[in-house]
Order: sequence, then structure tokens, then C-alpha cells
Amino acid sequence: MSNFYRVTLLLVMLPILIGNLSAADVTGDPRHEIIVSVRDQQLLLKTNGKTEAVYPVSTSRFGIGDRFGSYATPIGKFFVRMKIGMGQPLGAVFHSRVPTGEVLRPNAPGRDPIVTRILWLEGAEPGNRNAFNRGIYIHGTPQEKLLGRPASFGCIRMRSTDVAALCDRVSTGAMVQIIPEHLPVHESFLGSLLNPHGLVASHTRAPEAPGQQETE
Repeated sequence: MSNFYRVTLLLVMLPILIGNLSAADVTGDPRHEIIVSVRDQQLLLKTNGKTEAVYPVSTSRFGIGDRFGSYATPIGKFFVRMKIGMGQPLGAVFHSRVPTGEVLRPNAPGRDPIVTRILWLEGAEPGNRNAFNRGIYIHGTPQEKLLGRPASFGCIRMRSTDVAALCDRVSTGAMVQIIPEHLPVHESFLGSLLNPHGLVASHTRAPEAPGQQETE
């Protein structure tokens, strides 16, 4: 085979090889697993197979799905492709994944940007292959009063203190599952008993309130 054909074959195969590596061969954080329950509006963090934390979240108000323009939350298996915002203050506002310098307090009136930290997810299955290009994140929200009920535009929202703690624990490559059903009974029950001032926040739900679309 001539050098010309070798180079041509490499150029054709390189994007395929890179794509396969990004989805299939990530082993950056085998110790941690994140499970998000759409039914419970909770995020469970496991370390070495054991429950470490349970947090209230908000998934999409538009239901579940992976279609572009749907604003729905995709389900299935994912991995953390990128972590963004490490070292930024709690409430730091991001636009297009870049900190703007603005910092918001929780429940700042009339504001609904992405804040504090971003865990950018990549789908690991055909049914969620659009997740990365859609910009599906686990991220902080200033609208903390809405946590515990569907309120987002596709992402998984968390309290700023919670998403900062989560980012401190997990690394890129950590596996994520988003499931439509309840968390396993024993883990959900354990979550209800954990100290709300430690790893688990209150499960109380606030009344629905209008919000603006997340800005990126």
C-alpha cells in the first residue's frame, strides 16, 4: 500500500476512532456512578457501589427525550465528558460555558441562567446520542425553590452548594444513568434519613412558578 493510500485511510478512519473512544473507552472515574431519577426528581451519587449522597434536582418540564429542539431530558447511560467552572464562586453565572463575572444569590428574582458548575454529559447509547451536542448538563441553578419538581429545559438542575460538592467528588469519565422510574427503594429511603445539612437537602417541594429559558 502506498503512503498516499495509508494517509488517506488514516484521515478517513480518525474521526471514527475518536468518536468510538469518546463513548466506549472512557475509564476516567470508575469509582463513582450518578443516577438521576426523573420520577423522584433526585440525584444519587454512589462511590464504590455504595450510596454516598442524594440530592434534589429538577429535570425538564417538557418530559423525556433526545430530539433536538424538544427541551426534553434524555434518559439512559451517559458519562461526564467535561467539568467546567471548578474554582468559581457559588452562584457564578455562565454564558456559553464561560463565566461572565456575575454572581447570583439563590432565588434571585427574574433570573434563570446556568450557575456555579457544569458537568457536560455525553450519551453512551443510540437513544441519547444527541445529548452532548444539545448541551445536556448537570448544573447549578439560582431557582432553588423549584428543585424537587420538573422545571428545566433539558438539563439536570441542582442547588449551587450541591453541584459544587458533586463536582469535587467525581471526575470526567464518571458514569451517569438517567432513569424514568424511582430510585431503588432502599437507596431512596436512605436518602430521606440522611442529614439535610450534610449530603442531602430537603425533599420539600415549592409551588410551581414561571421561569425563563436557561441561557448559555
